[in-house]
Amino acid sequence: MAELCLVSIGVVKFWFWFLWAIDVVIAAVALYFFFSLAAGGRVGSFNILPWLAILAALAAVVGGSVWLRSVGQHAVAIVLLLLLAIPGALFALLFLLLLVLHPNFH
Repeated sequence: MAELCLVSIGVVKFWFWFLWAIDVVIAAVALYFFFSLAAGGRVGSFNILPWLAILAALAAVVGGSVWLRSVGQHAVAIVLLLLLAIPGALFALLFLLLLVLHPNFH
């Protein structure tokens, strides 16, 4: 029984860090676009609030999941990570399919 518990803990730990890594990559891409657009003068008073909301939400997902895991809420942390990881993975899969299949949109 103890071996089954250790395997279960290892599986939960693996999925948490795997999903967390996906979310961190998504957050890094968003930060790259934010800073590259800000450097070019494209982020101004008109669109700074949506950018700040997006960056705050990404920080809440990435940081909140680590906090939830630290207080013992592993399932809630994984669900929080899935909210961002599933759409991000599907988006990456779409681009992978576009690169592999070379569709003709004419």
